[in-house]
Amino acid sequence: MAIEMKIFLPTLLAASLALAGCSTLAPAHQRPAAPVAQQWPVPAGDAAATKRAAELGWREFFTDPQLQALIELSLQNNRDLRVGMLNVERARAQYGVQRADQLPSVNAGLGQSAQRLPAPLSGGEQPGIARQYSATLGISAYELDLFGRVRSLTDAALSSYLATEDAQRGARISLIAQLAGSWLTLAADQERLALTEQTLLSRQDSLRLSQRLQAAGVASTLDLRQAEIAVESAQADLARLTGQVAADRHALELLVGQPLAADQWPRQDTTVAATLQAELPAGLPAEVLLARPDVQQAERRLQATEANISAARAAFFPRITLTASAGGASADLDGLFRGGHGFWSFVPQLTLPIFDAGRNRANLKVAEVDRDIAVAQYEKAIQSGFREVADALADRTTMAQQLQAQQRLVERSTDALQLAEARFRAGVDDRLATLDAQRSLYAAQQGLISVRLARQVNRVTLYKALGGGVLEQSPRQSAS
Repeated sequence: MAIEMKIFLPTLLAASLALAGCSTLAPAHQRPAAPVAQQWPVPAGDAAATKRAAELGWREFFTDPQLQALIELSLQNNRDLRVGMLNVERARAQYGVQRADQLPSVNAGLGQSAQRLPAPLSGGEQPGIARQYSATLGISAYELDLFGRVRSLTDAALSSYLATEDAQRGARISLIAQLAGSWLTLAADQERLALTEQTLLSRQDSLRLSQRLQAAGVASTLDLRQAEIAVESAQADLARLTGQVAADRHALELLVGQPLAADQWPRQDTTVAATLQAELPAGLPAEVLLARPDVQQAERRLQATEANISAARAAFFPRITLTASAGGASADLDGLFRGGHGFWSFVPQLTLPIFDAGRNRANLKVAEVDRDIAVAQYEKAIQSGFREVADALADRTTMAQQLQAQQRLVERSTDALQLAEARFRAGVDDRLATLDAQRSLYAAQQGLISVRLARQVNRVTLYKALGGGVLEQSPRQSAS
């Protein structure tokens, strides 16, 4: 019996695997043409100026040490990113489950059955107990993958797993960009808050002066009311910005995934650059977009739907399953493995679809429509990526001009305030001209903070759009 088992099962396994080694019915994968222009609509920068964003580590791009430390904390503690990593592990396990169907499952069993029979049936004067022991080694319902159905399902699971990995990389890039944007926004709001505090003090001084002049009969009641309005406006801005700074801190802590200490908040303002100042080269759209994780994820999903088409096509063909077992049986436990007690069984089964009311054809249609949907989603990912890069490049070309114009506006507004104060002291103009000049300077200074913030956020957005953020350090630095 032992010799029969050693010969029978390995021979059966080898024959089954040889029959299962066939090709699938999946359509040949062809990457859809990118429905975008071959060049960016705006200048893309000098390709030799610096490294490409996808090759530039985030530690090299973000130059502020404090920001680098927060990014590192967020990559360790952010809950959304942690869920993404767990989804990757889940997809890997699902792929392992599906891949296991390509090989037969061999199970060993050891059992006993006991039956009590009354005396009339046992053939004796006393009731009898019949026992039977068995030991088996077998294969249960293993499918010979003659038309690639199981292999296609395995390929679909593999593509889904790789798509989940791409999604996790995309989430990592988005988290880094979102954290940097929140950090820069908090720095800008803190700068606005400090500016508003200074403006409030200045306007309170002007109000006290207007009160003295009005009491002396030099200034009118209208001048006093205008000064009071300016103070109340500054106090309202101060309260609003105080709440905004608190909200910014809460948002930053949520991204980091833990409470932050006092020394972890931004200490600089928008005048200090937090990122690499050299312009990032955009390169060609075909090179940049195909390297983005979201585009790669869309292509993986397309490949998964193509594998599902193969599995749906294989359902039209016969399916062969094998069930086999070998072992020994004996009424005595000590005689279970003796010669002459062995047995084996071999049960091949052929299933041929004849009539299923159109179920297989409908399943194939569903798989083909899913493939068409995946193609459309892939093309949309290409178009969305192209627009994101093009918008960031367009903003980059005008940011320098906006910054220069806003700086000139602040300078002119400062001169206008000084002239208005001089004319008021000389008795040429009333106090309203000075208050109006103060409001204009305050608005110009607020605008300058916004432009500087937008310029830094644009660098971060372009870095993300070009696929930057996957690497922690550039390959050359990692090798050194």
